[in-house]
Amino acid sequence: MQMLRDRGDAEDALQEVYANVWRRAQTFDSTRAAAMTWLITLARNQCIDRLRRHDADRLDDATAASLVDPDPEPLAQSEASEQRRRLEQCLGTLADQQKDAVRAAFYSGATYNQLAERLGVPLATMKSWIRRSLIRLHACMEQSEANP
Repeated sequence: MQMLRDRGDAEDALQEVYANVWRRAQTFDSTRAAAMTWLITLARNQCIDRLRRHDADRLDDATAASLVDPDPEPLAQSEASEQRRRLEQCLGTLADQQKDAVRAAFYSGATYNQLAERLGVPLATMKSWIRRSLIRLHACMEQSEANP
């Protein structure tokens, strides 16, 4: 919902993800990533493909923050809220440009090239920013999970 902004598109994308999982289950390698990570990656890639096909307007931070699932279960809402709080806290440790780049990449599906152009930096710099930022976010999330 956050990436596609339309319930119908999100449901169609999810159905495509299920079909891809069914067709590509044999490609899953548990030594490379957890099953949930693989599923999330497939879903994210499906959303990015849809956004690119439809040339949708990009999702800005204010809109992303205002989007809410209309009927989450209380436990799921509580867990998501806690994860969101930890993620926002970890994002706060990044420099502003890196934080903006990570948000744009994940919430709107912007490519490295688009981000580099938007922020006026070389492509290699953008790739380094994203990679280093994700490594820092991963470490921060693990630390905050271990020490709530």
